Order: sequence, then structure tokens, then C-alpha cells
Amino acid sequence: MSRQVFLYDPPDRFVAGTVGLPGRRTFFLQATSGPRVTSVALEKTQVAALAERMDELLDEVVRRTGGSAPVPAMAPTEVSDSAPLDSPVEEEFRVGTMALAWDGDEQRMIVEAQALVELDADSEEGLAAAEEELLQDEENGPPMLRVRLTGAQARAFVKRALDVVNAGRLPCPLCSLPLDPEGHVCPRQNGYRREA
Repeated sequence: MSRQVFLYDPPDRFVAGTVGLPGRRTFFLQATSGPRVTSVALEKTQVAALAERMDELLDEVVRRTGGSAPVPAMAPTEVSDSAPLDSPVEEEFRVGTMALAWDGDEQRMIVEAQALVELDADSEEGLAAAEEELLQDEENGPPMLRVRLTGAQARAFVKRALDVVNAGRLPCPLCSLPLDPEGHVCPRQNGYRREA
């Protein structure tokens, strides 16, 4: 079966968002272009890691080009996006592997999110060989979302993604574990329930 690539070059909108209540949220990356909408599910830690690495890559591009690259230092307000995910949110796949690159010729950031794949291998060498084969297989690999962003779009994505990640449950002031609406059993209070 040939690989399905959801390509957005450029997208009208590329955002991280959630569905559900804090503590039970499902995280998504969503790309749109006209009537086309692609939503892929991923973990909160993946969203945070993607945003942090994108920010670092953008900073490195600015540093290496001496500021001549079209990458703003901060997300421009005219491209900021705080709207909810486009409905209906239909998961195309769950993300396993992500990759980032900067296309210096086109002055674009390339974000790739590949579907989670379970590999069957009996040994470490077999697992490494299966992973390498999977990465090299352009025609028959797992589904992939590929998005090409301007520097301003990438900065706006980073800001929103970090805001989404940090918008979850508040931390307990004593133990820093997340507080549920019903409270939580705080280890610093010797197991007594602490109210939110």
C-alpha cells in the first residue's frame, strides 16, 4: 500500500489544540487549506517538544543568517491564532515520529509528523534495521503530515502550542503535581486530600 502524505504547502492554518477537559485532554495538530482539514493526535509531551525544538531551530536560523532570514523574533500579532480547532476533529492517525528541517532556499520550516508504527524485531540489531528501513521507505511507509511554514507562521505555532500545553490543570503549590477539580492526594501532606 502506498504512503499517504497530507501535504500543506503552505497551510492556511497550522495549530496545536485539544479536545476534552483538563486532565483528560486529547492533543491534536491540525492543518487546514481551504476546505481540507487534517487532524493528527499526539501526546502533550510531543506538542511541548515540537514547540520547543521549532523555537530553537528558528533561533538558530536567525543566528546563522545574521538576522537576514525572514524569521521574526516573536510571533507577530497579525498571524496569532487563538480560535478552537476546526470541527469536526477527526483523527487521521496517532503521531509516532516527528521531524523538523529548515529549507534555506525557500525560507520555510518543514514539519513532518509520521504515524505511530509497531515494529516486530527479535533483537536490537533487527529493531535498528527495521527502523532504518521504515525511515528510508518513501513509497510504502506509514501516513505522514508534512507542513511547510513561513518563519512568522512557525513562531505563531510555537506560541499557541506552548499556551495550549500550559493551559492544563494548575499545579499543587506544595508538591507541583496537577490538581484535579476534585482535588488530589498530596504526598507533601502525608496523603491528605488537597482541594483545588
